[in-house]
Amino acid sequence: MTELHSTCSETDAPKASTHGTSSPKQVFFFDIDNCLYPRSVKVHDLMADLIDKYCATHLSVPYDEAVRLHQEYYRNYGLAIEGLVRHHQIDPLDYNAKVDDALPLDDVIKPRPELKKLLASIDRSKVKLWLFTNAYINHAKRVVRLLEIEEFFDGITYCDYSAMPLTCKPQPAMYHKAMREAGVEKMEDCFFVDDSYQNCKRAAELGWTVAHLVEDGITPPPTPACQYQIRDLEELRTVFPQFFKPETS
Repeated sequence: MTELHSTCSETDAPKASTHGTSSPKQVFFFDIDNCLYPRSVKVHDLMADLIDKYCATHLSVPYDEAVRLHQEYYRNYGLAIEGLVRHHQIDPLDYNAKVDDALPLDDVIKPRPELKKLLASIDRSKVKLWLFTNAYINHAKRVVRLLEIEEFFDGITYCDYSAMPLTCKPQPAMYHKAMREAGVEKMEDCFFVDDSYQNCKRAAELGWTVAHLVEDGITPPPTPACQYQIRDLEELRTVFPQFFKPETS
């Protein structure tokens, strides 16, 4: 990644890119969790368990109530931590340490050759690749490092747990934040893939061109979230062929 936005420290800045001297005007935003790796890895399940335990412990409520609050806040705000900060004034960085940073990612996330091949086949003289996640920077960087795909992205927009109020997808402000940080001005120059129905729906409403990732084994929504619905990231080759290098025989 060539540059992280201004809320990162100097030590977060990645190495300079060498893929070209001029920056393309269009940006392809990639969600991270359950998008760059499959849902079958079960990171979401591991995180849900840690969130439930955190709620039960720090709110001093029965476990069933903790689960209910977690689900309610995720449904209402897009992130459980948003509701916990809003209604219970928890320390978001303490939450991050006990939930996101406590995940055993090294045990479950491994490099995916097919993903690296897909990203390498995108012509980065035509489109800038940008990570766009509701996770905090620590978690996002861990996942990308374990997948060994840092080199393919120019930067990352993440949910800054240290900022109040929290801004996350699907809040419109989060998409505008991503555009500012990625250096893109027009909605029609933004392309996006995410596994979240709500995140894709909001992006499409704003004018982005969106592909909703609905993996095999997951029931498609009765009403599509956006312009495109795909079962695998490989389908991006046919959905957005303009961004891929010509195939060689």
